[in-house]
Amino acid sequence: MVSQLPERMTAVGFDKPGGPEVLRTEQLAVPSPGEGQVLIRVAYAGVNRPDAIQRQGLYPPPPGASPVPGLEVAGEIVAVGSGVPEDYLGERVCALVSGGGYAEYCLAHIGHCLTVPGTMPLAEAAAIPETLFTVWHNVFERGWAREGETLLVHGGTSGIGTMATMLGKAFGLSVITTCGDEAKCAASRACGADLSINYREADFVESVKTFTGGRGVEVVLDMVSGTYVPRNLKCLAEDGRHVTIAVLGGMTAELNMAVIMSRRLTLTGSTLRPRSDVFKTLLAGEIERNAWPLFADGTLRPVMDRTYRLADAAGAHARMEAGEHVGKIVLEVSGDG
Repeated sequence: MVSQLPERMTAVGFDKPGGPEVLRTEQLAVPSPGEGQVLIRVAYAGVNRPDAIQRQGLYPPPPGASPVPGLEVAGEIVAVGSGVPEDYLGERVCALVSGGGYAEYCLAHIGHCLTVPGTMPLAEAAAIPETLFTVWHNVFERGWAREGETLLVHGGTSGIGTMATMLGKAFGLSVITTCGDEAKCAASRACGADLSINYREADFVESVKTFTGGRGVEVVLDMVSGTYVPRNLKCLAEDGRHVTIAVLGGMTAELNMAVIMSRRLTLTGSTLRPRSDVFKTLLAGEIERNAWPLFADGTLRPVMDRTYRLADAAGAHARMEAGEHVGKIVLEVSGDG
């Protein structure tokens, strides 16, 4: 069932890969929801590192996904596809999407949506799904983090870093972060980090050993890879888990497998975007039961950096790539709520 909708919408795209300046607005047809899908009138869209990597031509959307960047949105459901009850029309939701977020309207699988309470600003809601789904899956499901353990997170003031810190503390972990300057270390500590290390001035391996009394951490959430991996492994306690979610520092690492075997270390990682709709629905259900109530009642709130108009997506990307942000950058689309 589709309510009265325009035929065309404004979206952000690019003609060829490049820097932030290649982003520009365009007019596209408003998509129609298919089976199990809803159409969201987008109020705000989150900006994430994978969007920039896609713009650079290094992270193409999976088959069937919109070529428009954007992996998370918040807004109102204005149309539903077959198999989705009409009761959902008018509901405020945020959603994890496989693309299409930088637009006035965006398709989402109903199973990947979370209901947004009236007390939560839609700008904040749009800043949650991508980092929440990523952190929950990689820290708690793949990394098996549990109460009383210690988590090391690189990029402490990034969207992922601030989310991992908040969730870790909410579920009884000690959290260590690394940041590039003292101001960001202070911001990370304000998010709840027990220790934030300025990696430009201190060896994070030694700092971790000192903080943990030589034991090491149980989980490392790694967004750097490359030469960081062997250093991360030195930070791990016996039976520790190393989870990679990005390769900003390079795709290869040199490892001593004898050390990994003798200390019973686990190395894993994941990418969320290409996972199946079924997997993401199951993950959303787990999050809805365990973590979403903390956001719905205001116990946790995303760390917000800056809001840009949709037409200035290039400015949002430039800020993110300059590393100036603390927390999440969002695009204002309709701005309602």
